[in-house]
Amino acid sequence: MSAQFSIALAKIIKELQLDPYYMPGNPEEIEIVSMDIDRPGLELTGYLDFFDGNRIIIFGYTEYSYLGQFDEEKQFDVIDKLFSMQPPAIIIARNLEPTDAIVKSAEKNGIPILRSSETTSAISASLITFLNAELAPRITRHGVLVEVYGEGVLLIGDSGVGKSEIAIELIKRGHRLIADDAVEIRRVSNRTLVGTSPANIRHFIELRGIGIINARRIFGMGAVKLTEKIDIVINMEQWDTEKVYDRIGMDNTYTEIMGIQVPIMTIPVKPGRNLAIIIEVAAMNNRQKKMGYNAAQELLQSLGMDVSEDNIQNKKVDTGWDF
Repeated sequence: MSAQFSIALAKIIKELQLDPYYMPGNPEEIEIVSMDIDRPGLELTGYLDFFDGNRIIIFGYTEYSYLGQFDEEKQFDVIDKLFSMQPPAIIIARNLEPTDAIVKSAEKNGIPILRSSETTSAISASLITFLNAELAPRITRHGVLVEVYGEGVLLIGDSGVGKSEIAIELIKRGHRLIADDAVEIRRVSNRTLVGTSPANIRHFIELRGIGIINARRIFGMGAVKLTEKIDIVINMEQWDTEKVYDRIGMDNTYTEIMGIQVPIMTIPVKPGRNLAIIIEVAAMNNRQKKMGYNAAQELLQSLGMDVSEDNIQNKKVDTGWDF
């Protein structure tokens, strides 16, 4: 999680539909490494002690109004101090025309000038959301990620346990594949994990005895999806007759992925079990729990048993998988 990721400025320009007003170099070679942005306030007064030169700067009406108090020479001095810190780019909102001072300082310091028709708040929110997703800490782990009734279900387990076969059955039942074999997991916020597939194996599934198939080609575009939140982890293992599996579901079991707690359940695999239906029910049950309903609690309560919060345990499950 300590690795630093980057994104080319060209990708930001394309995603946010920005208009390059001045571009001193190839935007494909300009790397953005910070998820944060900067709307200069104190920086325009010359206070730059804590200014982060890795952040994209955004200008709007407020910044223009402040600069409008000064003549062109003073404006240039203010802007030049800021641009001398070498920010990767400046975005000007509302399609405002860059002032002569901004253009001169950008040319002097080699700072790209981009324009957006959106309001300052709107372009700031869009940029932060995009950067958080693209620059998020990430890991790649063996597994299968599918969307079932809107829930992101991460299937893990030993190779050959049947994860890909279950994914095919779920696709046939109208659900969608995100990744097979390798799942790239990104921590996009303190509470959200998003999974996707590495680009070179996207939409492909390996089926023993058949080989590699392309799920998008065989089942259509509606059978695949690029990304999905990870709402639940299902650990699949061969049925162990000596192991006691949870038959009530009263307690909250979870595993930690990149420091975030994710609900987890273990499903034993043996011939004759319709695992696709079981996973569908697990996904729907997980959604009900998120909405505040727990069937096990209702049943035990109807039997006169104590189902207070004090009797519900949060159990961390060690799957043996390195998250």
